[in-house]
Formats: sequence, structure tokens, C-alpha cells
Amino acid sequence: MTPSKILFFLCLSFILGIFFESLAGIPQILVWGILISGILLVFTSIIFLCLFSNSQEHWNKVLIGGFLLLFFVLGVLRVQISEFNIVNDKLSKFNDKGKIILNGVISSEPDVRDTSQKLKVQVGESVVLVTTKRYPEYKYLDKVKLTGKLETPMVFDDFNYKNYLLKDHIYSVMAFPKIEVLGKASGGPFSAVYSWVLFCKGKIRESINQNFLPPQSSILAGTILGDNGVMTNDLKSKLNITGLRHIIAVSGTHVVILCELIMLLLLGVGIGRGKAFYFAVIFIFIYIVLTGLPSSGVRAGIMGVIFLLSQKVGRQAMGSRLIVLAGAIMLLINPLLLIYDVGFQLSFLAVLGLIYLEPLIKILIKKLTKEKARNLVSIVSMTFAAQIFTLPIMIYNFGNISFVSLITNLLIGPVVYWLMIFGFLASIVGIFSNVLVWIFSIPCWFLLEYFIKIIDFFSQPWAMKTIQNIHWIWLVILYSAIIFATWLLNKKYKQEFM
Repeated sequence: MTPSKILFFLCLSFILGIFFESLAGIPQILVWGILISGILLVFTSIIFLCLFSNSQEHWNKVLIGGFLLLFFVLGVLRVQISEFNIVNDKLSKFNDKGKIILNGVISSEPDVRDTSQKLKVQVGESVVLVTTKRYPEYKYLDKVKLTGKLETPMVFDDFNYKNYLLKDHIYSVMAFPKIEVLGKASGGPFSAVYSWVLFCKGKIRESINQNFLPPQSSILAGTILGDNGVMTNDLKSKLNITGLRHIIAVSGTHVVILCELIMLLLLGVGIGRGKAFYFAVIFIFIYIVLTGLPSSGVRAGIMGVIFLLSQKVGRQAMGSRLIVLAGAIMLLINPLLLIYDVGFQLSFLAVLGLIYLEPLIKILIKKLTKEKARNLVSIVSMTFAAQIFTLPIMIYNFGNISFVSLITNLLIGPVVYWLMIFGFLASIVGIFSNVLVWIFSIPCWFLLEYFIKIIDFFSQPWAMKTIQNIHWIWLVILYSAIIFATWLLNKKYKQEFM
């Protein structure tokens, strides 16, 4: 077994430990039993490897098995440490105990909505999510004094808001407190860079709002900046019905499909795959920075780079090992992402779909197309692959089945890249010149009008079905079927699966 394959299984064992502990909790006596068994297997195999040279292959497998058990326990312990920190959070002990006064610093870009805004306020080592009125506006690094009631996040019948915030280490919320701005906090080098990024993002947002009217401005801001807070409920509903909500967000599906489109364009103009890889990575980095470096965007960017790297090395197995390694590192930092962050799940599933299923779909439809339609085939195959791998988790979490999502993604997918290119150019030029901006705004306007016509045409009541209280067993059945079908196809076309 190669070192990369061993690392793959160790990371997978670590992730499984996190999964089972997060899902149900493993009895402590069983954890100790697995830990002791792993230690015994490791030490026994090392001793026999030193004493007997004729059975090294057997004892190497025993050694690997021992480390797999240890990595499984490491995943369990990582979740338990995180849960310990949640229980012992100092600030959350004041939840639901009446009015309180807190001093803190706004630690990220305010999330501005239609009639309100949400602020993440750092109070000591804890973070409070504050909901307040749309005005006055607050800025990153503002020192604020909060007077209000600290509360535990609600758990609704159809949405566990408490678990949703857990992944961001937020255990307390405050609704419409009295806020006093005390000044500006001084930050380190990262804060200075982040402030500059937010300043640039604000200028681009202003340019978009000056040169485009709603809903075009909302769609463009969502596509290139990940802004969807000011989007109307009607537009959000239409995007949900048509299965296009992922495009108006910094999502893993969005980024990996965008990666493929970038590669297709660069290869189409004659740039070699090796050079195209570096250009695409730079583009993704710029894109994630301009969105304000949100955690979801950073994860999506990492997934996009892994997808491009797997294409560069030309091996499915290497791609799957890279994505599992990246996932293990992210979960080592924050194990709550695995269960509570749907965006994290969709990012991985979209990349896995493009690594394993996309080449197979391309083979299946190859005979029906001509060589000159190669780019169209790639767009179709990657859209189908990402949709198939992410559909069950979307249905399970949101209960919505869009009957037109495959069609709308095929119709919108090819224009996303051009919309981002002309949108970036129009918004950046619009900061400096109200005359030159029209050169790029005209094609951007036509693309946005096309986008709106598509969602208006397909956002009919019959186009989506809502299913409530979906049992988790259906999630297991659907993914078992997808994995089995993908494995059979990979076996048929003799592609390495791991």
C-alpha cells in the first residue's frame, strides 16, 4: 500500500470518528477499548517487525490497522474537546438571565439585510450574534457597548438555529439591544488586510448599485460578491424553485463549476493545462478575497483548488485523497462543520461528483455529440455530476425538490463565467468612470436579463415539490445507490476508485 493511500485511510478513519461521535456519541468505555486495542496493535506489530523479517507484509497491515483505530479515537476526542468548550463557554452562562451590559468588538463584516443587520461581536473569547436595525450602519473593528438580553439560539420545528450557529462558535444571541459605538479597535496585520478587502468590496458594491437596478443589482452582487442579504423574498423564492440559489452565494458547487468553466475557456484559447491551472487558482484566490474571505468562501475555494489539482495530475484517486486530506485538516480545526455546516457537505459532494461521475457522464454522452461540441458536453456533464451528488443532501436539509434544476443549471451555467467577468469589469471601472462603465455594463445587462427571464419562466408552482420530515434513512439509501452506481461505472471503464 502506497504512503498516499495509507494517509487517505488514516484521514478517513479520523473523519469517521468525528462523524459517529457527532451523530450519536460513543460510550466512553468503548472509546477506551478502541484506544487500548489500537495501542496494543501498534506496539505488537512494531515488536514483531523488529524480530521477524519474513512476515513484514502481514505485520505492516496490523500496524496500519492499529493506527486506524488511534485516528478514529482522535476524531472522537476532537469532538469531545469541542463539546467541552461549548459547555464551558463563560458568556453563554448568562443566557436567558435578563438584561446585561457587554463591551466588545465587531469581528467581521456586518451582514446587512433588507430591514436589519447582523453583527458578530467578539466579547473576550466568546462571540455574540447581534440582530439590530438596518440603520445606523456599523463597521468591522467598531468597539461597541451592548445593553440587552443575552439569549440561547432558538430551536424551531423545521430548523435548528442553535446547531446552525454552533459551527461558527456562536452560543449566544442578542436581539435589538441598545448599541453605543465607543471607538475603533486596533488590529494586527490580518485585520489591516481584511479591512482593506472590505473597503474594496464596499466600493464594488456601491458601483453595482449605482449602475444597475434591482433585481439585476441583487443578482450581480450575489454572483460576484456573495451578497444575498438585500435580495427580495420573491427573488429568493424564484431561485429556490429553479434550483439556482447556489449561484447567488459563495458555495462549493458554485466555485467548482466556475473552476471547470475557467479551465475550459483557458484551454479553448490555447493555454496549456499546466499554465491554465495556475491562472485558474489565481482567479479563485482573487474571487474569494473580493467576497470578503468568508469561512464558507475559503472552504469553497479550497475545494475548487483541489478539483483543479486533481485534473492537473489526471488521476481520480489522487483527487479523492486530496479532498479527504483537506477535509480532515478542516475538521481538525473545527469538527462541528461535518454535521452542522451544509455548505461544507455540499462543497465536498460537488467536488467528489466532478472527480468521479463527471468523466463517466461525459463518456456516456460522447457518442451523441460531435467533437466541436466538446465544451458544451463538459458543461452538461459537470452540471449533472454536481447536481446528482448534492441533490440528496439538499432534499434532506431543505425538503425542496426542483424538477427544473437540471434544465435551469444547463441554461444558466454557461453564462455564469461571462457574467462574473463583465460584472467584475463593469463594477471596478464604475468606481472610476461613469462613462467607461457603459462599455462593460451593456453585455452584463443582457446576461442579467437572460438570467431573469430564465428564472421567471421556470419559477412556476409545479416546478418544485416540498417534502417535510424526511427520514435520514432515505439519505443513506440515495447515497448508497449513487455510490454503487458510480463504482460500477468506474469499474466498467477501468478507472481507479480510490
